[in-house]
Amino acid sequence: MTTSPDPQLVLVRHGETAWSLSGQHTGTSDIPLTPHGEEQARAAGVLLASRVAAGQHFRTVLTSPRARARRTAELAGFGDAVVDENLAEWDYGPVEGRTSAQVSAETGTDWEIFRDGVHAVGPEHAAVPHPTAGETLDDVAARTARVVERVLPALEDGASALVFAHGHVLRVLATTWLGLPATTGALLELGTASVSMLGFGHGIRTLEGWNQPSGA
Repeated sequence: MTTSPDPQLVLVRHGETAWSLSGQHTGTSDIPLTPHGEEQARAAGVLLASRVAAGQHFRTVLTSPRARARRTAELAGFGDAVVDENLAEWDYGPVEGRTSAQVSAETGTDWEIFRDGVHAVGPEHAAVPHPTAGETLDDVAARTARVVERVLPALEDGASALVFAHGHVLRVLATTWLGLPATTGALLELGTASVSMLGFGHGIRTLEGWNQPSGA
């Protein structure tokens, strides 16, 4: 007699884009996957299919509204993923399109987004026109709390949930799941098209696997 795997919240970061390669912050900009990013997404799909074959059931499948995340979901075999606006990447405001090194040079500091936020650079220095001042880390954490609330019913019923999104918002989502300060997300690097697993152990929320490469 076989038993179903324990319920998990599985996180998939979108595949490679030109801006993920260059290190430019990509929030609201809809930068497409590179050809290699598409290969990564398909490879992530193979990994996910193996988990399904082993008995994992994804009752809830969600995706960020950004095209790079939706395309990753599609190529991974989950083209029916439901868009959840709360999974959109951090709105970087004036930091959009800039690298950390560029922001550090302009501010004269060793800028780090989880510690310093996105308001360190004034809108007059924005790399691309942007209509907002951007989000705070607390804003992003509030959105991830809503994602957790949405997927919990499936997990509590013994099924799993799967989300396709972005590096920073998924790192914050992990801290929300674990009950840690959102700033802890600075310690949780995520590669493109990586797969991570959150779950339960001994009655508490746990980190069961992190930043597993898709293999492409």
